[in-house]
Amino acid sequence: MSALVSVASGPRESARTPAPAPGKARPSRRRHTPGGVTLGKDASREAQKLAAAILEVLAGVRTPGQAAEALGISLPRYFQVETRAMQALVASCEARPRGRTPSADKELAALRRQHERLERELARQQTLVRLAQRTIGLPPPAPAAKPAPGKKKRRRPVVRALHAAEQLQRQSQAALPAAAAPEVKENTR
Repeated sequence: MSALVSVASGPRESARTPAPAPGKARPSRRRHTPGGVTLGKDASREAQKLAAAILEVLAGVRTPGQAAEALGISLPRYFQVETRAMQALVASCEARPRGRTPSADKELAALRRQHERLERELARQQTLVRLAQRTIGLPPPAPAAKPAPGKKKRRRPVVRALHAAEQLQRQSQAALPAAAAPEVKENTR
């Protein structure tokens, strides 16, 4: 039996692992599990069945028709699912950037910290401006007049908007007679 092991695994392998003594069990070797030990643990039972069927078809154990029948779906639907699985496989083989990838939560926290820092900087600059105005003797700028409580400020129409509306009305009115004019000429002939 040791001769079979040395032939199958090569001369180096037989030198490293001696043949087990009679009566003792051979130590178990850890084998690589494709996809890792946790493959599919977070997936639903339906997703696990689909994945197993697709792998069986790709391995040649089943035909696509047999897999579709076992899954209880139509053959075109099976091919759609298989195509999606293959696209996901290829997409997951893309190279990933090295290092940490920024998550949305971390980016949001960084933006909040930056916002707080900028607010502190703004308050500091405003304080420096007020101190400089006092030192020079300039009066502080007058605050904007607030409307009386309960009264709404009347909004004046924007002149540019009124001019644009007038121009559009003129163009639409000019377009109507121009469109009607060829009809009149055709009727008079």
